[in-house]
Amino acid sequence: MSQLRVLIADDHPVFRDGVKAILQPVPTMELIGEATTGLEAVRLAEELQPDIVIMDLKMPGLNGIEATRQIIQTSPRIQVLVCTMFEDSQSVFAAMRAGARGYILKDAIGTEILRAVQAVGNGEAIFSPAIANQVLAYFNNPPGVVPKQVFPELTERERTILSLIAKAENNPAIARQLNLSLKTVSNYISNIFSKLQVADRAEAIIRAREAGLG
Repeated sequence: MSQLRVLIADDHPVFRDGVKAILQPVPTMELIGEATTGLEAVRLAEELQPDIVIMDLKMPGLNGIEATRQIIQTSPRIQVLVCTMFEDSQSVFAAMRAGARGYILKDAIGTEILRAVQAVGNGEAIFSPAIANQVLAYFNNPPGVVPKQVFPELTERERTILSLIAKAENNPAIARQLNLSLKTVSNYISNIFSKLQVADRAEAIIRAREAGLG
């Protein structure tokens, strides 16, 4: 097997060190770079042209899903393996639509991470067992069936506001449409960001649109 050139994109140094410890003893693996933000991942992927990017979803600035999309658009030959703590279906399918070839959880043991990197390097798709069950359940649903409620952690009002955010409506427009004060809208949006664990409006729009809102 030819050597696989790997780029790690994760803002947690302990996790990066753990992955390095897994990959470095393997003669068929070469760690060629580390990125700590989504923008840095995109830049290094274009400069270094790795075979595989191990991508976290939650990073400062550009999130892992958008970074994956930009990397695949620029360099379609690069394979992206998502390695994250998020196992919700919205994150899983957003990553797949962005072009990720694999999706594993960070609590996977070292041999599972190594196997996932090797599989993606060989052009295979691979998922952690919990993620694979979600994917199978999705495709076992009758065609055309849409989940009754996306983002169940949100209230009905919060989902309405998120849908308007996904349509690129600003706060004053949302306030007018829903007959709410600007302060109330702002409070709702803060709750939405907290529940979805997104950093800003742009990231919320991505999550919402990937889930079919807007």
